[in-house]
Amino acid sequence: MPLPPPEPPPVTPGHRNRRIDLLRGIAILLVLFHHFCIAYPLGHSALGTLLTPEGVRAVARNGNYGVTLFFVISGFLITSNTLARYGSLAAIKARTFYAFRIARIVPCLLLLLALVNGLALAGIPIFATHIPGLSPLAAMMRANLAALTFSMNVFIAHYDWANYALGVLWSLSVEEVFYLTFPLVALVLRRQPLIMLFWAAVALVGPFYRMGHQDDESGFLFAYLASFDGIAIGCMAAVVATHWRLDGLAARLLQPAVIAGMVALYLWKSIGATNIWGVSAMALGTAVLLIASAHHANGPLTTRSRLLRGVEGTGRLSYELYLFHLIILGLLRTVLPPGTVSQTGFERLALLPVFLIGSGLLASLISRHFSEPLNRTLRQRLGRIQKAS
Repeated sequence: MPLPPPEPPPVTPGHRNRRIDLLRGIAILLVLFHHFCIAYPLGHSALGTLLTPEGVRAVARNGNYGVTLFFVISGFLITSNTLARYGSLAAIKARTFYAFRIARIVPCLLLLLALVNGLALAGIPIFATHIPGLSPLAAMMRANLAALTFSMNVFIAHYDWANYALGVLWSLSVEEVFYLTFPLVALVLRRQPLIMLFWAAVALVGPFYRMGHQDDESGFLFAYLASFDGIAIGCMAAVVATHWRLDGLAARLLQPAVIAGMVALYLWKSIGATNIWGVSAMALGTAVLLIASAHHANGPLTTRSRLLRGVEGTGRLSYELYLFHLIILGLLRTVLPPGTVSQTGFERLALLPVFLIGSGLLASLISRHFSEPLNRTLRQRLGRIQKAS
């Protein structure tokens, strides 16, 4: 019997998938909580009486797994949008693909650099770049070059966390370097099985690369080959979702088991102890959830709770939140240095909502008045140029 034709791509450009936004929201909240607890540890604060200090540390220490979720989601959406736009991976137009990525990525990146550089020049030390042997201006230019050439992870490997607020760009460096190859692989290999085989090889390299760099945090957490496997798994999941619909009883049984496994892995040990196969397992679990959510782009969530709607809304702002939240946290650390805030009372716990709300407001303003309008304008102009040519 011949196989049935594949289903239409599960994601349509311009339409949001609320379940994926929910997953994004969880990922960015894990990252934000992780970074806050690095600055203001909560283990012995009032929150510790609710979760115990060990429970707080278990939630806070593995925020990098939130970035793993982002990698898988990014690979899934890029591949799904490509299939929806062109019908097949081999039909991709590299010029348009790169232009769309630039329209989404670069405006916020340039704004982040402008804000961080401006705050550094204003004399706020936490936003300055500190590289031994270089003047502050030369160090700033070196950090800007790394940010603009998508090599911030390499910069961190050489200079450690020389610039506090720009450190988050390591993951953007990983994503964009992967996406530089995305159209090239599709156009060279052309056949979908060969493209899938390439992505499978990339996914297989990841754990072995991490295994060989266990003595180097920048190697097993931030290096390109240590992180590409999550994106590749997301790309493969998008193709699988066009051939296999995971819903009904199978989804109701599988999804809770996958979520329970991901939560157990997250809380079990630190990512330093579990990253070799843990990153791969977290990525595969995320891929299963994405496949199960893929054909619900416009459908309602199963619950209408305010909490989940709030997390979903956070997910829609995840890019802006990720890039700009350390500006809020850096300013908070400047005004209220961690050493001056009590570790045992409610003071640190009270700063958490201040940080989250401040980050959310900044991200919302940037999204509404800068990144989204500019993204739409750039894409519309590109569309007119494409039609004219």
